[in-house]
Amino acid sequence: MTTYVEPNATRRYEILGDLHSVALVGASSNPARASYFVASYLMQDTDYDLYFVNPRASEILGRPAYPTLADLPVLPDAVVAFRKPEDLPEVARQAVAIGAKVLWIQLGLVSEEAASIALDAGLDVVMDRCIKIEHARFHGGLHLGGFNTGVISSRIASAPGRRRVTSTPTGKPAAASSKTDGGGFIHLDPHLAQGPATVCVIAPTQ
Repeated sequence: MTTYVEPNATRRYEILGDLHSVALVGASSNPARASYFVASYLMQDTDYDLYFVNPRASEILGRPAYPTLADLPVLPDAVVAFRKPEDLPEVARQAVAIGAKVLWIQLGLVSEEAASIALDAGLDVVMDRCIKIEHARFHGGLHLGGFNTGVISSRIASAPGRRRVTSTPTGKPAAASSKTDGGGFIHLDPHLAQGPATVCVIAPTQ
């Protein structure tokens, strides 16, 4: 079994740039769900062809929802999982079975088994990161109303090799996890900054 090693910022940027079609497994029509916000962003702010997988929904954001990945009318480049950790290995197996190139497991979700299944089959894997936040951090688009990511861009190009230093509306630094990567980015917990806005300053790494 291959051990998961998180791709650094440069590699995540490359993965996102290579995508053309994305399937969201566990997508929801409930506006209060994170998957709804992510889907809204991907529809509005990217050129990805987006497909929804949810056996209990017939339509999400005006688009058809499909029961399983195998039912999709296309082969998606990436499978983005919004499922419980215990369900993720099966999502990984289905992603491998249909020939996807990327398994993206959303922020707050971890399954080493699922990651190993995908990695052993040659897929790229990103785990415990939000595809919306990652795409927006590289494109200056952390602005979707109502979804407080904890990081807002000044719309200066955010290329790998720069770091983000954030502060809350009070001017105090926003809390961040200790996790950084080779591209110099600080991984922020999106639930820690609860104010109406968060200021982001972009500075080059040393």
